[in-house]
Amino acid sequence: MNKALVNRIIPFSAVDGPGNRTSIFLQGCNFNCLYCHNPETINKCIHCGKCIDVCPQGALYYKDNKVHWRDEICIKCDACLKACTHNASPKVKEMSVENILLQIKKVRPFIEGITVSGGECTLQKDFLVPLFKEVKKLGLTCFVDTNGSIPLYEDKNLLQVMDKAMIDLKSYPLEEHKMLTSMENNIVLKNITELSKLDKLYEIRTVVVPELLDNKHNVHMISSLIASLNPNIIYKIIKYRPLGVREEMINSYTPSKECMEELYQIAINNGCKNVVIV
Repeated sequence: MNKALVNRIIPFSAVDGPGNRTSIFLQGCNFNCLYCHNPETINKCIHCGKCIDVCPQGALYYKDNKVHWRDEICIKCDACLKACTHNASPKVKEMSVENILLQIKKVRPFIEGITVSGGECTLQKDFLVPLFKEVKKLGLTCFVDTNGSIPLYEDKNLLQVMDKAMIDLKSYPLEEHKMLTSMENNIVLKNITELSKLDKLYEIRTVVVPELLDNKHNVHMISSLIASLNPNIIYKIIKYRPLGVREEMINSYTPSKECMEELYQIAINNGCKNVVIV
């Protein structure tokens, strides 16, 4: 794969792996999480044109049956994303490895590595291998932020150039996971088990969503799994926040401090050594 669909690139991020990192968000996801905070990354643009009229800057236009974006005059108001009914973005760019490297090299002295996220970046994993090979030449680390639905443990080429994976384990019980994401979690759990054996697993994350998930059971089961594999793997327990979500799909609220402290203690009691509340 010579090019990838890129939703956006954040030059500096302190929350996507160790140190200061450049985060690259690829377009497209095979999950449809009810609480998704970036629904505009799920699908590819179908060029319906609904976004054009709402752009206050005229940064979007129609040509050759496609919506085009003028980055240089865009004010990043996201009116186009709010108008889209297809969970997509007209601002996605098709970028080559060379295009992305140019962006990375601009900030190379100030970062420790890159993290490729999404959407679900492993849907374009054949692009990740040549990208990571070139990034390694710059002396940077390469992380993958993934929902774990693609069997990375089988991909020897990717494992050779990927330093670590960060996996979202949305829910431990199979049926709850299917309800939440529309997908099963068998491969997710297999990825966690196998990548931990290879010392390729940096972090597991769980979002706490009141009224929707059995949060105590999830944290108990997931933290027990982590402790049995490698208690030093970071377990990040994240508060649900109603920001950027599709409100028609979810009715929940941000959990209390007391709730999060209780979940933290469950994970610690189960043997996890690196528990982080976000």
